[in-house]
Amino acid sequence: MDLEKTKKPRKLFFKHILRKIFLEDWAIKLMALVITFGLWFGVTGLSTPTTKRLTVPLNLSVSNNTDVTNAQADVEIVISGDKRKIDQINKADLAAMLDLTDVPPGDRVISLTPENVSVPLPQGVKLIEVLPIRIPVKLEAVEEKEIEVKAQTVGNPAPGYEIYSTSVVPQKIRVRGPANIIGTVDFVETEAIDLAGKKGDFNAKQVPVRVDSPRAVVLNTVVDIFFRIGEKRVERSFTIDVKGLPGKTATFTLYGPRTLLARTRAEALKVDMVLNEKGEEVPEVILPAELQDLVEIRNLVVK
Repeated sequence: MDLEKTKKPRKLFFKHILRKIFLEDWAIKLMALVITFGLWFGVTGLSTPTTKRLTVPLNLSVSNNTDVTNAQADVEIVISGDKRKIDQINKADLAAMLDLTDVPPGDRVISLTPENVSVPLPQGVKLIEVLPIRIPVKLEAVEEKEIEVKAQTVGNPAPGYEIYSTSVVPQKIRVRGPANIIGTVDFVETEAIDLAGKKGDFNAKQVPVRVDSPRAVVLNTVVDIFFRIGEKRVERSFTIDVKGLPGKTATFTLYGPRTLLARTRAEALKVDMVLNEKGEEVPEVILPAELQDLVEIRNLVVK
């Protein structure tokens, strides 16, 4: 009798539970089931596996002391993973990277594998093959060298004028690049500086410097250039007595601005005998202050 009394409440309890599960709020539970099934289907759809071949650029990473002088431009990669994720990949954003920082200079044949080639792929997509499987690579030692800078100009000074001198600061700059290229570079040039119509000294500041080789890099990218510009120069000869040597005359030529030499008189010039660095007595032309730094002395002869 007691056993039957115990079983009856249990049956009622289980009946109540089943009613709760299957009959009460059935619309809400049906909606939850539909949502769950939809999520499951969506996730399953995203996981549909596929493979795809793409051609991408190959970028090589090398140490600071080496440079690549020849290399494969593009490679073909095979990727595998979620179809929807692969379809969303923008090919223009992809590039393969190969690390060669530990490879010494020389002619090398490098294997390309998914293990040593990296490609930025979304989660769920992986690199499974790289083609070609080997590429030749020439790694060359990099050098730095101080190279002379030459000023490049366009246009001419005004009629009757000329460039006396050109000073570049600094005169040399450091250029970096593969040893075989740096060894052939004797000078670098500035960007063209326009001197058309100039009649006096001209200072060009922060002028960019360029090197013709695309594999060489200038480390000092700008220089300052000072141009001395003046009236065109001519030659004029003089013969005057040598001071301290009776009966001796000195013949010499002055090279300088036309107008300045035209008004120069022999009386303003002087020739003295002086001791040179070897202790020898030699003639020297003494110029007046207005001629100094503007006139060059040529062909001095004492007779």
